[in-house]
Amino acid sequence: MDTGVSISSASLPLDDEEVDTLTIGRRIRQLRTARGLTLDDLATAVGRAPSQMSMIENGRREAKLTLLQAIARALECRLDQILDAEPLDARATLELSVERAMRGQTFQALGIAPFRVGRAVPDEALAAMLALQAEIERLREERSATPEEARRANVALRRLMRTQDNHFPELERVASEIREAIAHPGGPLTQRGASDIAAHLGFSLHYVPDLPSSTRSIADAKNGRLYLSTKVAKGDPRAAVLQALSSRILGHGEPTSYDEFLRQRVETNYLTGALLMPEAHVVTALREAKERRTISIEDLRDAYSVSYETAAHRFTNLATVHLGIPVHFLKVHESGTITKAYENDDVNFPTDRLGSIEGQMCCRRWTSRVVFDEDDLFNPYYQYTDTGNGTYWCTARVEQSSEGAHSVSVGVRFDDTRWFRGRDTPNRGVSRHSVETCCRRAPAELENAWRGQAWPNVRTPRTLLATLPTGAFPGVDTTEMYEFLQAHAPGE
Repeated sequence: MDTGVSISSASLPLDDEEVDTLTIGRRIRQLRTARGLTLDDLATAVGRAPSQMSMIENGRREAKLTLLQAIARALECRLDQILDAEPLDARATLELSVERAMRGQTFQALGIAPFRVGRAVPDEALAAMLALQAEIERLREERSATPEEARRANVALRRLMRTQDNHFPELERVASEIREAIAHPGGPLTQRGASDIAAHLGFSLHYVPDLPSSTRSIADAKNGRLYLSTKVAKGDPRAAVLQALSSRILGHGEPTSYDEFLRQRVETNYLTGALLMPEAHVVTALREAKERRTISIEDLRDAYSVSYETAAHRFTNLATVHLGIPVHFLKVHESGTITKAYENDDVNFPTDRLGSIEGQMCCRRWTSRVVFDEDDLFNPYYQYTDTGNGTYWCTARVEQSSEGAHSVSVGVRFDDTRWFRGRDTPNRGVSRHSVETCCRRAPAELENAWRGQAWPNVRTPRTLLATLPTGAFPGVDTTEMYEFLQAHAPGE
């Protein structure tokens, strides 16, 4: 009698592998043919129609437990031989893999109808089909990071950063352990210290003039070499070394999604900053500056010989946890596009419908935009800005990059301004930058006069358009990278 209990692919895990109807059907067929039985013979023995048995053997029908027990008795085998997750031979493995592939989304999307894999089909043909299917899926996955997915990943990561006040103790511990390993005496990390970290990790530094243009550095794990461009001398050579080594320290693998790529980039930048600007040393300096009411991003930049952006980032890591000061950070391209953002002081930045800030236009009245109009490029610009959510004070600077000028700004709520140098600035502004009518939408008379008559060629940072370029390493020409490594490998 049929008990009604079925064997589903989700209920038969053996040896941590899933036993599906295809595997069960194939084992029944092989056990049947090994005993010299025809499909009709087996159907008669278990009291079923040959067509029903054919569907079971082809994996198109799920067998009930009582039927599987009857089949086992007819084949003179144990039930667990039928339910074994492993195919009987290599050919069966190929056939099962192809049949599973034909049932998957890739074949369906291509409009390829499933067909029976007969014994006459060569193994090579089956292997070729599987290789093609794997390549199609790889290409689909590489292209799966749409702008919307990128924005969602940005939003999720920013929420995590806000929850932790942009402070990650585990990364601070890693930085501390690395410095201890090289017997760093404390204070700013020197160029020698960066080289010592490389040696500690088993890498020698090699500066070359032909580093691929799509890379900042290349680590050759096989030969223990770290390649950097000779052009790095124009920037901070320590940062280039540490960013390359941070991924090795943290055990990063090839990113499989935009979310993972973004997380790795944030972790790499954080660890680099933590190595360059040791937490204990920076916090002592910041607390002393707070007592004197002279906190300054410029002072951090100069004391540790880092870029203004690195100093600003590091300040956001430590300000809330150690000083009790909520902050916000913005990086804005000269076109007005926000490329990086962080806040835990309730400032209302403009967002899209998904809550993403990156890619939005910054208010022309906000400090990050006003600073571009300043003639004085040697001193920081300070401004108080009234918003619908209170008054905020910001300090900003403009830095040049390969993609044009960017402003980097750090700000706090009005009540926390008393701790900062520049609080006596006379510069004032009014912004409703979270509201479209503030400045993202032109005045009515201008819009009526020109709407439909103007068509600009948008200037947008490339990084916002290429959310996750194809390739194992986002944005990197892997062929060029591998050719470079081959050319520079020892003995070549």
